[in-house]
Amino acid sequence: MMKQKKLLIVSVLLVLAVFCSRAQKVAIKTNIPYLATSTPNLAIEVATGDKHSFSIGGGWQPWQFSDTKKLKHWLVQPELRYWTCETFNGHFFGIHALGGQFNAGGIKLPFGLFPSLRDNRYQGWAAGGGLSYGYQWVMSPRWNFELSVGVGYLYVDYKKYECRECGKPVEKSHYNYIGPTKAAISLIYCL
Repeated sequence: MMKQKKLLIVSVLLVLAVFCSRAQKVAIKTNIPYLATSTPNLAIEVATGDKHSFSIGGGWQPWQFSDTKKLKHWLVQPELRYWTCETFNGHFFGIHALGGQFNAGGIKLPFGLFPSLRDNRYQGWAAGGGLSYGYQWVMSPRWNFELSVGVGYLYVDYKKYECRECGKPVEKSHYNYIGPTKAAISLIYCL
């Protein structure tokens, strides 16, 4: 398993190096609402043509809020984009994939999402993909601002634990999710 993770990381870095060496423009960005949930996140996007770009981003939340509250996770999300005007300016449409792992419990999510997460702990992984739309504003020669949303499918494989901090699994199952898979308000620095 560790060998596979190292191979994946090396492969992603190699692909990014090839794109960056041919790219006319490279941007680094962070999703502000994701950052506000105490999840450090970063993405790099490279222009691969006049109207195309490739982005790969991720977030990692390794902290536990208390003995009974945790939302530990990591997420990786690559995306190919088509820009209607030019790269890094205006409207874009994308296709994205995503994958990650989680260990969460004792959390009350907004809008009544996953209510059993408040009294139980879930541990597992998820993978999926979807379509996205967004708009990017040029604020200065180096700074941009972006809004984007995406919808798609996620396969979620999990174990449910009776208590938030201990115990044996009481259920092992999976969940097929269709709905929002991406939402971002990003601050961007263009290199």
